[in-house]
Amino acid sequence: MKLAVMQPYLFPYIGYFQLIYAADLFLIYDDVAYIKQGYINRNSILSPNGATRFTIPVPGASSNKLISELAFSEDVAKVLRTIEQSYSKAPYFEEVFPMIRGALELGDRSIASVCQRSFEDIFSYLGLKKQFKKTSELEYNRSASARDRLIALCQQFGADSYINAPGGRKLYAKQDFAEKGIDLKFVDSLLVEYSQGGDEFAPNLSIIDMLMNCSPSQVIENMERYELS
Repeated sequence: MKLAVMQPYLFPYIGYFQLIYAADLFLIYDDVAYIKQGYINRNSILSPNGATRFTIPVPGASSNKLISELAFSEDVAKVLRTIEQSYSKAPYFEEVFPMIRGALELGDRSIASVCQRSFEDIFSYLGLKKQFKKTSELEYNRSASARDRLIALCQQFGADSYINAPGGRKLYAKQDFAEKGIDLKFVDSLLVEYSQGGDEFAPNLSIIDMLMNCSPSQVIENMERYELS
C-alpha cells in the first residue's frame, strides 16, 4: 500500500494532485504548525491581467497554532466572484464552478475539512476513487521526530511505500525508511502544458485553471505526467 502525507493546501497546483494520485491513501497533515505566507490559504489563477493571487482569510492565523486549530473565514464572496469573472467563458466553467463554490462555502470551516472536500470533489469529478484521512483524527506519537512520525503513520496503515514531495529529499533518507520495511519514493512532476485560451502558457497555477480549461480525461493525463524515484 502506498501512503502520502501533506499539509492541506487550498486548490493547489498539479504537483500536489500528482502526490495524491500516486498514493492509495492520502493523509491530510493538519496536526502540524500553520505556515504563514504559504499555500494553505491562497493560490493563483489566470485573470485577463495575468496570474492573479486569491486568498481566503484565516482569522487568528499564527505559526504557533496547529492547522487543525484554525478555520477559514466565511468571507469567500470576493474570491468566488474573481474566479467566476476569470473563467466564465472557459470550456468547463459550468461543470467546475459549482464544485469550487461547494468547497469554499462548506459549513465546516476548518482548513482540513474545506481542503478535503475540494480534493474529494475533484477526484469524484474525474471519476477516480481516492481515500483521505486527517492526521488530527489519528492516534500516533506526535512527540516523535518528523521522520519517525511519518514512519509511524506508514506502519499504522500497513504501507510498504511512502511517497513524498520532491522537497523531502533534503529531509529524509531512503535508508532510514528501508530499515523499517518502507520504500521511500519522491514524485517529480514532468512538464505539463495545456490550452489556457491565450498565447503564452502560465505554469504552476491552481488546479482550478486546469479544471476550467481541460476535460476530465485531459486532467488525468496531466496528473499522470510524473516520475517516481
